[in-house]
Amino acid sequence: MPQNEERVPVLVVGGSLVGLSASVFLGRLGVRHIVAERHSATSHHPRGRGNNVRTMELYRTAGVERQIRDASSVLSGNHGILRAGTIAGSDQEWLFKEIDPGGGLARFSPSSWCLCSQNDLEPVLARHAADLGGSVRFGTELIDFEQDASGVTAILEARDTGERHTVRADYLIAADGPRSPVRGRLGIDVTGPGALFHNVSITFTSKRLAQYVGDRRFIVCYLTDPRGEGALLPVDNVERWVFHAPWHPEDGEELDTFTDDRCAAHIRAAAGVPDLDVQITGRAPWHAAERVADRYREGRVFLAGDSAHEMSPTGAFGSNTGIQDAHNLAWKLAAVLAGRADPALLDTYDAERRPVAVATAARASTRSAEHSHPGYAAPPVPGGGGRQNGMLGVVLGYRYTAGNLLGADPRHPVLPEGFRPPDGMPGTRAPHAWVSRDGERVSLLDLYETDYVLLTGAGPAGEPWRRAAAATGAPVVAYAVAAEASAEPGLLVTEDGADWAALHGVEADGAVIVRPDGFVAWRSRSAAADPEDELRRLAAALAMRTAR
Repeated sequence: MPQNEERVPVLVVGGSLVGLSASVFLGRLGVRHIVAERHSATSHHPRGRGNNVRTMELYRTAGVERQIRDASSVLSGNHGILRAGTIAGSDQEWLFKEIDPGGGLARFSPSSWCLCSQNDLEPVLARHAADLGGSVRFGTELIDFEQDASGVTAILEARDTGERHTVRADYLIAADGPRSPVRGRLGIDVTGPGALFHNVSITFTSKRLAQYVGDRRFIVCYLTDPRGEGALLPVDNVERWVFHAPWHPEDGEELDTFTDDRCAAHIRAAAGVPDLDVQITGRAPWHAAERVADRYREGRVFLAGDSAHEMSPTGAFGSNTGIQDAHNLAWKLAAVLAGRADPALLDTYDAERRPVAVATAARASTRSAEHSHPGYAAPPVPGGGGRQNGMLGVVLGYRYTAGNLLGADPRHPVLPEGFRPPDGMPGTRAPHAWVSRDGERVSLLDLYETDYVLLTGAGPAGEPWRRAAAATGAPVVAYAVAAEASAEPGLLVTEDGADWAALHGVEADGAVIVRPDGFVAWRSRSAAADPEDELRRLAAALAMRTAR
């Protein structure tokens, strides 16, 4: 081994939201890794603020949800999307006023949406990743890499000193953005409509703007007056704000024409207040596109986040999809590296995540059209509206129709039109229910992180399944679930007498196996003639390596 070569199981290229999330998920699973991020620090621009309920469930299981909510407390009271001619004008319409009207989401999840801007979220993730043993290296750029049958050899450079060293990794995760150098090096093409629109994100301060906003605590307000078209986002609801202004480079408009004076005048027009105090503090261009990589894997290299897919920002689907990519990949890498699964398990990453990205990217573009996102010259959506139609279906209802699972129905779409409560069907996110485990109140979703979990009924109804799991030596943790407490070891007791079997679509003598990412891998609606034979077949199909 060369003197300056490091060896790690996983190298993550890119240390923004997806790369840092990958580090957290890998660290939780005990996988040593390095994160190489070319920028010198985490993001300083307030963007990418919408973390949906599924993402927050993953952060909850990873032990970082509370820290994220603490970092986002200033926006905890902001809900809904407003559309107006100007902020001070009378033309006002709520596209929707509450993210979770009536609090009904609590029936389906132990978590909820969270507004935490990228500049606030990334430092939390970086600290948590470091606490879990991740080596997060800012100011470090990937210069070159080669892969062979047993691993990846990468050359990293410290950007401040120019010093280079070699890292040898079993696997590489490319989370290096929409213009991914890794994806380019691999020759992986992207497919989709391409560029949709362009904006300039302008940060500014204004002490008087809050009095015109009043008590309207929106997530974003779309302004439609042609003189001030754009989107206003609060940063602290007091004096710090972000404004997204349309930009048309396709018409030859240069970025440097967005001077402080022009930006301030545009914001005053959007506010409808000609003498509004506006102090420009920064600007950054961004590009909305709909593209998905033609494949997510090349040998031992995997694409995740923006390197794998680009989506219109409406709904924040892109960042959340990327974080969920990282989670799907992390547990599979951990299982293979620990010898609990065959390497064939890694092939299911593309099979599962790519169809979700294709469907979600299309839905994001539709949502931008519904909302008439500034700068997006899309045809009107029939019926209009732009309310919360289909939002929860995208967030919690997406499903895998092929991959690391058995019994999924391929006739179901990857994304439903509306939301249906989780019902335990293979390929869907497992249902949430509160249970008592050794006197501690937890969600069933809290059980799913490191191992496959077998859920059965308590007592004689589930005993054959639990004996079979022990006999096969499969890497599965078995739990018995009941509506009432008993002396049975390790029993999970549901709250308020809830019927776990009905929740998962099985009979009292049936069984369910849930993957480490909380997706249902398999279920048997009732007892099997030979449970041990059934579980051995299942273990082979799911690429599990049994101890016997």
